[in-house]
Amino acid sequence: MRSVEEWIGKTDDTKVPPRVRLRIFDRENGTCHISGRKIGPSEKWELEHKQALILGGQHRESNLFPALVDPHKEKTAVEMKAKAKIAAVRKKHIGITQPAGKLKSAGFPISEKSAARQPKQALPYRSLYEAKP
Repeated sequence: MRSVEEWIGKTDDTKVPPRVRLRIFDRENGTCHISGRKIGPSEKWELEHKQALILGGQHRESNLFPALVDPHKEKTAVEMKAKAKIAAVRKKHIGITQPAGKLKSAGFPISEKSAARQPKQALPYRSLYEAKP
């Protein structure tokens, strides 16, 4: 049984308090959750959600683990790619995909006849109020 109540964020953006960061670091013996290596005293680390928020995880102490910055960035990129794929497949399945846009044609080749044609001259300006000849 825990002597301290588990911290749960009010929203997914709630900042994790320093005391909770320390508890999580100590719980994992200062080991990076992703790479499995010990985090050194001067190395930068972040809290990582074991089950990503974008994939249904919760913003709570039991789902947070220490992770070195670079491995965390790589894992997040993979999760974002997976989430985008899931969203695209789901949208297609339920029929709300957006059209990719119109294909642009290369156009018709210019014929010799149209290449030789002279551009039309603009008509001279004539006011509506001028008398007609």
